[in-house]
Amino acid sequence: MSKKEKHKEHHSHKNENDKGHSKNGEKLPKKEYEEELSRLQLELVKMQTWVQEKGLKLVLIFEGRDAAGKGGTIKRITEPLNPRGCKVVALGKPSDTEKTQWYFQRYVAHLPSAGEIVIFDRSWYNRGGVEKVMGFCSGKEYEEFSRSVSEFEGLITRSGILLIKYWFSVSSQEQEKRFQERVKNPAKRWKLSPMDMEARNLWDQYSEAKDAMFEFSNMPFAPWYTVEGDDKHKARLNCIHHLLSKVHYKDVLPRVEKLPKRKKPVKHVARPPKEEHLYVPEVY
Repeated sequence: MSKKEKHKEHHSHKNENDKGHSKNGEKLPKKEYEEELSRLQLELVKMQTWVQEKGLKLVLIFEGRDAAGKGGTIKRITEPLNPRGCKVVALGKPSDTEKTQWYFQRYVAHLPSAGEIVIFDRSWYNRGGVEKVMGFCSGKEYEEFSRSVSEFEGLITRSGILLIKYWFSVSSQEQEKRFQERVKNPAKRWKLSPMDMEARNLWDQYSEAKDAMFEFSNMPFAPWYTVEGDDKHKARLNCIHHLLSKVHYKDVLPRVEKLPKRKKPVKHVARPPKEEHLYVPEVY
């Protein structure tokens, strides 16, 4: 990151290393967004089939500002995929036992086996962000993390894991707008945690923590990719498009021209009367 970019992020609530909505500032028409999302989701299915067939191990890390659009993008990625080969890991605060373990230990337990995709909705980078800013870790623990994270990611990538890290950026104004939407919508209030409320007052501290984190964790073998998140629809499409470009997959979907003719039952099997079963009331 250049000094100019750092200055903009540290001293202005207007931008966080971003330029706004898009190249031309125009939103995508809903129909165009849905059509492109559908096309990309089919490609995600092809990608997963390739990962499974070749026994690849894929880890995706999603980090960034609160309300920057990580969750919505993860949802669109996982929607079309086979859940048996793709899981989302969103760990809560560590237990008393986990606090005594090697810091990376509870994350290692979720790393993929052959043919699996694992998506970390927040990850070991909690230590470089919220834990540092909120004082949940000591200075010594943070320093150890800053030294060891590159070694840890070097180990897992050399083991054959493909690691892709995304940082979702959002402007202060757009973040506040989304927070207000969560307050007004009861169905979204679970997304607004006390930690989010506190983070609203610590914009500059989080900016500084992010800059420092990028300095020691932006490795050639595991770089950070920033997703501009002010426009949710474009952020989702851009992230999925980029992900597909990083996995050199081929279309190995099974070809099924038509279903074979169904066999007729050999004999009629007596079934119990419907009255013996409990049915969900047909309210609608």
